[in-house]
Amino acid sequence: MARTAGSHSDITGPRVAQTALRLFARHGYAAVSMRQIAAEVGVQAGALYNYTADKQSLLFDLMRGHMDELLDARAAVPMLQDPVARLEGFTRFHIHFHLERLDAVFVSYMELRNLSPENFAVIEGLRRRYEDELEAILRDGVQQGLFGVADTKITTLAVIAMLTGVTTWYRAQGRLTVPEVESIYWDMIRKTVSA
Repeated sequence: MARTAGSHSDITGPRVAQTALRLFARHGYAAVSMRQIAAEVGVQAGALYNYTADKQSLLFDLMRGHMDELLDARAAVPMLQDPVARLEGFTRFHIHFHLERLDAVFVSYMELRNLSPENFAVIEGLRRRYEDELEAILRDGVQQGLFGVADTKITTLAVIAMLTGVTTWYRAQGRLTVPEVESIYWDMIRKTVSA
């Protein structure tokens, strides 16, 4: 199939992904058609298949890209020994990273139900890797008598839900800066897990 005059794969491919992410976040995966994505990008609907196999692949690639970026960014952070310092670092990292990617966060959490079972298993595995780091921090803190947590898995899920919730209400033009939000959340989490 011939490419639309003036289109470039290194430009159009990322535009397809960015447009799909924005539309999925605004309208929901089920409500967005490939034709709608193509119209927003400015290409014919058939041309989208030069960049993705189908809409399910597009959703999976967006979620996989988000998780890969998250895990790579987290791996680049130096690992501290002290569980309290590690938990604070995780808290601040999670908020900062996710506030810069609101659409990706929304799609990654709200559209899981639309993944095929095979794709869901991959994304769930990547999410578990991220959750496992937080649970290891909590376990270390409990073993050292620093944290008073009855169930590290439940606490892990609760802390991640709490931290991710910032993306639903935070506005850059609001009264708090990102570092201020990080500090407030760190104080709440510290009190939540304290022994």
